[in-house]
Amino acid sequence: MNNTIPNRQVICEVLSAHAETDRDIVVLCSDSRGSASLAPFFKDHPGQAVEVGIAEQDLVGIAAGLAKAGKKAYAASPASFLTTRSYEQCKVDCAYSGTNVKLIGISGGISYGALGMSHHSAQDIAAMSAIPGMRVYLPSDRHQTKHLFEALLQDTQCAYIRTGRNPVEDVYSGADCPFEMDHATLVRDGRDATIIACGEMVSPAKAAAEILTAEGIDTRVLDMYCVKPIDRAAVLAAAEETHAIVTVEEHAPFGGLGSMVAQIVSEACPKRVLNIALPDAPVITGNSQQVFDHYGMNAAGIAARVREALA
Repeated sequence: MNNTIPNRQVICEVLSAHAETDRDIVVLCSDSRGSASLAPFFKDHPGQAVEVGIAEQDLVGIAAGLAKAGKKAYAASPASFLTTRSYEQCKVDCAYSGTNVKLIGISGGISYGALGMSHHSAQDIAAMSAIPGMRVYLPSDRHQTKHLFEALLQDTQCAYIRTGRNPVEDVYSGADCPFEMDHATLVRDGRDATIIACGEMVSPAKAAAEILTAEGIDTRVLDMYCVKPIDRAAVLAAAEETHAIVTVEEHAPFGGLGSMVAQIVSEACPKRVLNIALPDAPVITGNSQQVFDHYGMNAAGIAARVREALA
């Protein structure tokens, strides 16, 4: 891997840079400033940082209160805890109350590896997407993460952003990272099949498309970083212009990206949709790549599912 910078570090860099001139930016952590890579922000901007300790419900509630007072609140905590322990606060204090809180779920998916199901967040896309008024984003690499947070700093709506723990392969280059808020990014075009992926699954989806193209299967790849609001037009175009769709997500097989894509396609342009996701069971013990390899959530596994979808 060429990249050594995790997305969470980029988040800290963007927030720190803007906090120099914007005193309304406030970052909150639940004893997670180290794991969130936000320690430099706390050091450089102590008057704009709040440590609440291991108290996720208080984290979100305090963030919402600060937002009601005119602050731009960024609350970071492990995704597994932020989206379960404080679900009511996310629903009521943030979304229902219309507060400008950005909820940052760090170490999302199976980033914590061997710590197991208690620390995995395989339900967060479904749970957070089900909240009216809550946007859900899973940036694919460090460059897209930077663009996303630059955009989020300009709005006043609440959002949930999930990022992994480790560095991921660059999908884009720093000088060439197309970005449009709430629109999927076309990583590569194709006419035979479409792979729609989000978060850390975009990089192996791109690699799978390269394998398939070498075999003569022209494969489109969509980076659906904006899971909610999902880019319906991009999904429908894929259904109309290619023969099959494969979705890939670091999430349970229910209620996530695959379910959303299948619903859109079945309603408007019926086409075969196959979903690649984590199993409906505690995942095996191992680091992220070992887990992905085991469940076929790598380039070879994704390519195999595309062949199946076209068979």
